[in-house]
Amino acid sequence: MIRIPYEQLIEKIKSESSLTEAEIEARIKEKLDQLSGLISKEGAAHIIANQLGIRVLEQTSGKLQIKNILSGMRDVEVTGKVMQVYETREFKTEKREGKVGSFVLADETGSIRVVLWNDTADKLKSISEGSVARIQGGYVRERNNGIEIHMNDRGKISIEQGEKVNVKSIEKKISELKEGEEAEIFGTIVQAFGINFFEVCPGCGKRTKQANNGFACEKHGAIEPDYSYVLNAFLDDGTDSIRAVFFRNQLQQLLNKTKEQILAFKDSPELFEQEKHLFLGSTIKVAGRTINNAGFGRTELIAQRVNTSPDIEKEKKVIEEEISSLKK
Repeated sequence: MIRIPYEQLIEKIKSESSLTEAEIEARIKEKLDQLSGLISKEGAAHIIANQLGIRVLEQTSGKLQIKNILSGMRDVEVTGKVMQVYETREFKTEKREGKVGSFVLADETGSIRVVLWNDTADKLKSISEGSVARIQGGYVRERNNGIEIHMNDRGKISIEQGEKVNVKSIEKKISELKEGEEAEIFGTIVQAFGINFFEVCPGCGKRTKQANNGFACEKHGAIEPDYSYVLNAFLDDGTDSIRAVFFRNQLQQLLNKTKEQILAFKDSPELFEQEKHLFLGSTIKVAGRTINNAGFGRTELIAQRVNTSPDIEKEKKVIEEEISSLKK
């Protein structure tokens, strides 16, 4: 089922009717009261749109701009500029095993993550940042209150040589961040916490549970655990601050250390307290996905790529050029 965000429904009704936003909200509330909670507010908005003769879905498949891609769509086609490419990783669960990789695609209307499964993930080897990619046969899923295009073996990816795409920059101020989006930010590390270490299965990478005098994995039984780690830090860019979460690979990028060097802090946490002073106050560039931490009622950034030595002046120039091209 294709799902249109509530805010987008309101905007559509507002743009194609003479009603104000307050009047639309009042009609939706009236419809909800009439149906005694039998429908959602999105459903009520659909009814109001139908009553006004407004078609909220112009297109459900085929070639789309990123802003018009919605959860539940299938056979999606979109062309955009590759902004970020993430590493491919292998996975193994009780039901299946395979490979998964991803990249971020952007056009003049927005950006979206494209997730590649199994043999399709091998195509990441031929995809580079800055290239223009054409996606065909994708299907759209929700994740962390955002949406992603997923590609399996039936989907097609091609690099469009010589084609140019104006893009909406994914570099944002912290105050502009919204839940469930891909973004890049510059921020100064103003606070960092200790590294949390946790036991994982060396075979599948899943967290293990204590059992008897050792540890056990649901799939592999009793095991000698490996360790993974995560660090939380606050970044500030002058407009606001945000908690950023750095898991294993991203923490290695942040600290410029190997896994073995980080594991040394597990038994000697006092050494990390000395290490913190080396990066507190430094400005870094972090690319990642924003999520809502319901427990704390705040938006957080899950880091996916870390640059500890960004060329800030160069980045500013790139942003200015992108803004200039959009004005033409």
